[in-house]
Amino acid sequence: MSRRRKLGTKKKIALLACAATMAGGGAFALAATSNAAPVQNAATSTVCQGLATALGNNQKFIEGQRAAPDAQSEARIANREAVIAEIERKQEASGCEVGESAQGSPTAAAQPPTQAATEPAGQPPAQAGGDAAAAGEQVCAGSTVTLSGEDGAPAASSNQFPAGTKLKVTNLDNDKSTTVEVTSVSGSCVLLNNAAFEQVRESGKFLIRRALIEKVG
Repeated sequence: MSRRRKLGTKKKIALLACAATMAGGGAFALAATSNAAPVQNAATSTVCQGLATALGNNQKFIEGQRAAPDAQSEARIANREAVIAEIERKQEASGCEVGESAQGSPTAAAQPPTQAATEPAGQPPAQAGGDAAAAGEQVCAGSTVTLSGEDGAPAASSNQFPAGTKLKVTNLDNDKSTTVEVTSVSGSCVLLNNAAFEQVRESGKFLIRRALIEKVG
């Protein structure tokens, strides 16, 4: 006849407490997993959409420089790569899919073919908040500013504003500003040429991460 060992009251309490702790830990882990924020993309978030478009435009610019290089291409590519790295940091901080890229206007796919066909050859379509902005209005919120490596009088290029538009660019890290006219097309909201960038840059830096951009004319 076998003997069954009976657990004492203290041992039973200890075992029940241990089981409750393990069950609670499992429930906490399950809740933490279920509450984890999903990664967003351009289809579900306007912020991610804007970052993906900015990334695609800069990648397109680099492709163009590599396809038809000149004496300044290496400097331009290095600057745009720094911009891309900053955009990817913003994608990660915003919960977006890091590295997601889209070229041109975020709404271009929804436009009728006849409208898309009217865009000038070689120029990206105008983006929301571009030349429709009123004079004195802040534009390109969150955009970084770098230089194109081009010589000449202070000027800018843009993928949102037509030639002749005047923009005021302020470097919030040193409070220096310059007002320039858009003279050509680029893959960024605002890209300053060498002379304009020198007016607002911090010594040794090739990227303005905290910039205030205003349309003034």
